[in-house]
Amino acid sequence: MRHIALETGADGVAILTLNNADESMNLVSDDWLGEMNAAIAQLRDDAAVTGVVITSGKKAFMAGADLKAMVSAYGRLTVKQAYEFSQKASAMHRALETMGKPVAAALNGLALGGGFELALACHYRVLADDPKAIVGLPEVNVGLLPGSGGTQRLARMIGVTAALDLLLTGRSLSPAEALKAKVVDEVVPASDVVSAAKAWLATGPSPVRKWDVKGYAAPEQRMMIIPEVAMGFSVAAAQVAGKAGYNLPASPAILSAVFEGIQLPIDKALSIESKYFARLLTDPVARNIIRTTFISKLAAEKGARRPAGIPVTRYTKVGVLGAGMMGAGVALVSAKAGIDVILIDRDVATAEKGKGYSQKVFAKLIAKGTMTQESADAILSRITPTDNFALLEGCQMVIEAVFEDIAVKAETTKKAEAALPADAIFASNTSTLPIGQLAQASARPAQFIGTHFFSPVDRMGLVEVIMGAQTAPETLAKALDFVAQVRKTPIVVNDSRGFYTSRVFRMMIFEGVAMLEDGVEPARIENAAKAAGFPVGPLALLDEVTMELPVKILEDAAGEEGNSYTIEKGMAVLRRMIALGRGSRKAGGGFYDYPADAPKHLWRGLTEEFPVTADQPDQDELKTRLLYAQAIETARCLEEGVIETSEDGDLGSILGWGFPAWTGGTLSYIDTVGIAAFVAECDRLAQLYGARFAPSDWLRARAARGEGFYPAPVA
Repeated sequence: MRHIALETGADGVAILTLNNADESMNLVSDDWLGEMNAAIAQLRDDAAVTGVVITSGKKAFMAGADLKAMVSAYGRLTVKQAYEFSQKASAMHRALETMGKPVAAALNGLALGGGFELALACHYRVLADDPKAIVGLPEVNVGLLPGSGGTQRLARMIGVTAALDLLLTGRSLSPAEALKAKVVDEVVPASDVVSAAKAWLATGPSPVRKWDVKGYAAPEQRMMIIPEVAMGFSVAAAQVAGKAGYNLPASPAILSAVFEGIQLPIDKALSIESKYFARLLTDPVARNIIRTTFISKLAAEKGARRPAGIPVTRYTKVGVLGAGMMGAGVALVSAKAGIDVILIDRDVATAEKGKGYSQKVFAKLIAKGTMTQESADAILSRITPTDNFALLEGCQMVIEAVFEDIAVKAETTKKAEAALPADAIFASNTSTLPIGQLAQASARPAQFIGTHFFSPVDRMGLVEVIMGAQTAPETLAKALDFVAQVRKTPIVVNDSRGFYTSRVFRMMIFEGVAMLEDGVEPARIENAAKAAGFPVGPLALLDEVTMELPVKILEDAAGEEGNSYTIEKGMAVLRRMIALGRGSRKAGGGFYDYPADAPKHLWRGLTEEFPVTADQPDQDELKTRLLYAQAIETARCLEEGVIETSEDGDLGSILGWGFPAWTGGTLSYIDTVGIAAFVAECDRLAQLYGARFAPSDWLRARAARGEGFYPAPVA
């Protein structure tokens, strides 16, 4: 066997060790399933074996199925084939728990997804007392449900309510939490997991699960005739709709699988689970979520866009210019990554205030008990607030985060470069100003690059790395090394007004004000955005970013050669709101009012300023406008070379401004719709609403060839 080692001791206990020969992690695969079935048959028929311990030869116990295989399954497997795939794994687990010999799982490390389902199929679970030894069923987070018994065993082991909490959140449990939740039976030092499992076997436990005892009935089996159970499922259904909307099918599928399965004998319940799993696996939503938020994200973090052949830079000292919200955040994540930070502002007091941001963040963590004062002090000691540029001596990199003004940035660049080592790189944290323009102030434009962090830096995972026309590959490699060290996810884009994320994000907010100008009810606009899967509506977003900012960007870009940062409709709305003194939340109110003693609400004067039409569009039409406006602008960015890969476009849209994860990102959304259907719909939208929806000749040609943005599945 390639993935399993089997050894039986004189005490009659067989040790089955998982050890994937091809991967660093134990994964579910057809080969592994075949070997497990063979091992189970051998153990069942060997009279010398009295009990079994399953453990791992790797640092972790076992993860779930290979996510790349899950993505490739979409479009290749029929629903029937996906059902059979699930049933094959489920049958192996069922054979394990019914072979007539007790089985204990010795979980030496993390057990997630299919790995934890294997543990649940065992009669006893011992978990290592190690913070990294987490357990759980996170499938909902990738648009799936546990497909080899997880929904049914968990519900029978700990009850429907507790099981649904874990299944619908997909959260992982620490060893202490797992013991409290009763999903493991013991927590012991990592070195003792096998001996503890063997000690349990020595007590002569029964190999029969409670649901295989004749006459067994789950407490919730009578279901809707028990008031509290009926209420529980009713509330759960509402909570699922409230959290996931109607775009994410995994949560309602989990709820249905548990609801139906708990009323049936275990084998029929497992069949129900497989049916729901099959529907999800063959749904594009799971493919989209897995491909972008896991596979593409991991590839980006491992250096997918890093130029080859350039030595890796390990940062020990960097400079951060500007101690405002962005600079303070960059200083925080840099210091957390073990880097000494010179935090510079116009005076020491302002720089100290920037360091104070880290102190406030850490104080909250200390109060929660998730950080010690000692570790906070160690990180804070790495941040040196100052107004002295001479302290930049020895810095390997400077991240400039001063006011978004070309003249201010130019002066700061010259001051910093006078003190920096010759091989240091200079990164400007800007959201819209072209890197080529900013690099004109640099004496070393080949070492000048853009690093667009997102606010708040300590919570937002994306960094948009912008290549100027003169930026050298070595500079890109060094910038990506810094992003990796501070544990962020990079995308790489080429220079342009607004780059990629700001340029496409503007389509979200501008479409909102265009709708308002068209006479659409404000609440209808906001509700359509949230129904599509956006975290907030475009009007609420504009209140936060301020209406003055996009107007200033538009005015600054106007008249410039090749300017693509434009607005087709809605400028009159923005100018009127600013004239009314309602340009933002900071100004005291924008599209919304923000009373001190009540929740925010849409400003009642909106419909007077922008009268609504008698005939209102339905929600689907508004959702389409919001989604399509951003998707087609992303296609233009790819056509123009602002982005070079579909993966960067999709990652940037989901992590940068919250494009709905169910789509997989702006370009995956086009593929999900189908590129020919997308272009046809764009033509309809352009006729009704404006040229911003009009497909280019390049996009039409792709549609004519049937060429989407990712390879089509091979049957």
